[in-house]
Amino acid sequence: MPTIPEVLFVCVHNAGRSQMAAALLDHHAAGAVTVRSAGSAPADSINPAVRQVMEEIGIDLSREIPTKLSADAVNAADVVITMGCGDACPIFPGKRYLDWELTDPAGRTPEQIRPIRDDIDARVRALLTELVPAAAT
Repeated sequence: MPTIPEVLFVCVHNAGRSQMAAALLDHHAAGAVTVRSAGSAPADSINPAVRQVMEEIGIDLSREIPTKLSADAVNAADVVITMGCGDACPIFPGKRYLDWELTDPAGRTPEQIRPIRDDIDARVRALLTELVPAAAT
């Protein structure tokens, strides 16, 4: 039985970009990928405008809580995708690292966040086709 790939999305506050990416990959993968997200300096809660734009596409982030990045989480992941956490992300040999340059949704309106969400969605779908070709939607 093949192993399920694990992806870790990392940003600074784990309140916007990484939460959107994790939720979108989890949604599209439908169990074919283990998904986690974390932040190097996590916020207290998810950005309300991010929650709103995700609700618009049927994804509920109301129960998500920003999580502190740990070396264990990085070590467990097959793919680590950073989104502006810089040097705070530990590097382990043999891991696949991707850096997605994305605008930080902090302080932005839902109208400004929707294109960020859609960019993340396109990247997540492309990643999913690499990780689990049969699971792509």
